[in-house]
Amino acid sequence: MTSVHYESYTEARKHFKDLLDAAEQGRVATIRRDAERTAVVDAGRLRRALSLLCTSRAEVVREGDGWSAFFPGLPIAADGASFEEAIDELVDALREYAEDWQERLLNAPNHAGNWGLVQLITLSDDAQLRTWVLGAVE
Repeated sequence: MTSVHYESYTEARKHFKDLLDAAEQGRVATIRRDAERTAVVDAGRLRRALSLLCTSRAEVVREGDGWSAFFPGLPIAADGASFEEAIDELVDALREYAEDWQERLLNAPNHAGNWGLVQLITLSDDAQLRTWVLGAVE
């Protein structure tokens, strides 16, 4: 089977199962609404692609009796008594950033470009996000 394209959301609604089936199989699936075209993509495949495209730039440093973890250039940072605790707190900080981005930062000029990062955060469970932060390959 080839890609599926629907020229209206009314047409896509009639073929919703086919649209989802195509996305789950990794085929191109799109819907046109007015002048815009939207892709329907399997969440797992999108998360995997984003994890490869958005490489983690997390830095972790020992400070006094604890550890600090942060993303240079982003308002995402955390501290912990141990390396592990700092990483766990950084995962929480990423989740908070994703929520803030979706609620109010998505149109801010200095945050709008973080769409891919926010998608990656939202589509990942904590274990996947932790693996990504540490730069490990899944």
